[in-house]
Amino acid sequence: MKKILTSTIVIVALLVAFTSCNNSGKSSKNGALSSNNAEKVYVAPGEHDSHYAFISGGYSGNLTVYGLPSGRMFKEIPVFSQFPTNGYGYSEESKPMLETSYGFIPWDDSHHPDISQTNGELDGRWIFINGNNTPRIARVGLRSFETEEIIEVPNSAGNHSSSFITENTEYVVAGTRFSVPVPQRDMPIKDYKGNFKGALTFISVDPEHGHMDIKFQVLMPGFNYDLSHPGRGKSHGWFFFTTYNTEEASTLLEVNASQNDKDFIAAINWKKIEEYVNNGGGTMMPANYAHNLLDEATHTTTSTMKKEVRVINPSEVPGAIYLLPTPKSPHGCDVDPSGEYIVGNGKLSANLTVHSFTKMLDAIENEKFAGEAYGIPILNFEDVLAGSVEQPGLGPLHTEFDGQGNAYTTFFISSEVVKWKLGTWEVIDRKPTYYSVGHLTIPGGNSRKPFGKYMFAMNKITKDRYLPVGPEMEHSAQLYDISGDKMELLLDFPTHGEPHYAAAIPAEIIKENTLKFYKLADNKHPRKATNDDETKVVREGKNVHVYMTMIRSHFSPDNIEGVKVGDKVFFHITNLEQDFDVPHGFAVIGANNAELLIAPGQTRTLTWEPKQVGVWPFYCTDFCSALHQEMQGYIRVSPANSNIPLKWSMGEDIE
Repeated sequence: MKKILTSTIVIVALLVAFTSCNNSGKSSKNGALSSNNAEKVYVAPGEHDSHYAFISGGYSGNLTVYGLPSGRMFKEIPVFSQFPTNGYGYSEESKPMLETSYGFIPWDDSHHPDISQTNGELDGRWIFINGNNTPRIARVGLRSFETEEIIEVPNSAGNHSSSFITENTEYVVAGTRFSVPVPQRDMPIKDYKGNFKGALTFISVDPEHGHMDIKFQVLMPGFNYDLSHPGRGKSHGWFFFTTYNTEEASTLLEVNASQNDKDFIAAINWKKIEEYVNNGGGTMMPANYAHNLLDEATHTTTSTMKKEVRVINPSEVPGAIYLLPTPKSPHGCDVDPSGEYIVGNGKLSANLTVHSFTKMLDAIENEKFAGEAYGIPILNFEDVLAGSVEQPGLGPLHTEFDGQGNAYTTFFISSEVVKWKLGTWEVIDRKPTYYSVGHLTIPGGNSRKPFGKYMFAMNKITKDRYLPVGPEMEHSAQLYDISGDKMELLLDFPTHGEPHYAAAIPAEIIKENTLKFYKLADNKHPRKATNDDETKVVREGKNVHVYMTMIRSHFSPDNIEGVKVGDKVFFHITNLEQDFDVPHGFAVIGANNAELLIAPGQTRTLTWEPKQVGVWPFYCTDFCSALHQEMQGYIRVSPANSNIPLKWSMGEDIE
């Protein structure tokens, strides 16, 4: 009997232990590190992520490309900053891309990418991103994943409420954060109020090639214009901008720009202004700004200085601009997929304010105005209010949508994402972020057609999320599954620079159209060499031009003599490979710029100014074959007064 009792106790104990383990396992699935969640973000070797995410690099000035759900970084695309990894901003072909009216500016602060759309849906052709510090808008081609165009924005400062596009990519907007004197002039800062202006710039986009041109600027009152989004669907033809500092303070803004109970969302009827401009309206104002454009055939960027811009004063187009009162220092400005709801996230407000586009039109039609600011009608708050989300969190910033009637808002102070229902304004779910979240992104979440499977939050503080690497950590992104009723945290992954916003898109829209290599037959670079017969070295005064080819695993020419101290040597190098993912690099000792990374079929130019007599090696920097180490050459530098003629070799000794 004792044996039976003992056996029974053992069996029961084992069952309890087994059940306890299973319960523990079930409990762990609620955490971000559970095996269930690990499976959701696992992308097996050789398999592809389902989505691309394009994340702004903030003070890096660049754009990074990640895969979702894995969180793997695939590429950093140089945009506004020099990039030694591939020679962007160092090669002669790419230097003009960083020209501005202030000269060559090799850095910027990139904030808000936005993907081109057709009929309000992401089409995956281009992605636009703003330079915040020196106001610029860049266009990156999603065929080549290269910066193809940058246009400078005059009359602007702090190009923050950018770069958001209309639903057929008619325009990309560039809204100023800091109002300034327009035109710029010497004046006392204390005279800010009434004298400074905020320029909202509408840049047209050519539907075939994507080429940009400033169509018009609206000179608004001297508020700070924070963020913006276009109308869509029923509100297509309008653009909405949040404002703060409607007090027009010029000092201690954390106090003096927080006095008013409400600031504004500025509603701009760009269709109406466009019609006015097309009929000759507006004033051409002298301006000085750069327009930099890459020619894919020549692989070369040209910088052109423009000299005037068309400006519009709101009083010129009555009925085109209205102000919607919005509590309190609103930051994000987001429009739902239907175009009916405009969400204004007041940073200092206890509630989330949602305006109705339909009510806005009714208030305009019935002239329900509460007053005016600099001649612009102010609508009554109650007349345009769709509803409020009551006390959802602390420090609301940004909202995106899943296409299922739900909205997701970030809360910076309470470090969380809150899911709420459009129309009923009820909070459905909330999940913490780690820590101090800024923007969030849902693929297509600012379009007519969101892809509501994933959402990721971009957090400002990392602290204990990763191994410590000194007092400054990379920022953290956190991926959530939003396909169910409740959000589920799946993954943390570090991000480069200081991400602000991101744009994400299903990979299937882009990946089959990406460029694999440049066809040599299409290479129109004026100093290309597409075979050994075209290689040569030419002296033009103190300039020496080397027409060079590279292919696994040698340079032609590989040895050069006759260069002198004081010369300027231009290496024009063509990669003869015609195979996907076989770039070659080029570096020479003593170069005071960077190496080059040259894509298959592409021509790039590196400038080298030898300062010392000697024999100096150059080599391939990108490991390209088993004989990569043998891919090298020498350039002999003689004294400035020497008479050694230019000679070069193609596999034989120089005699």
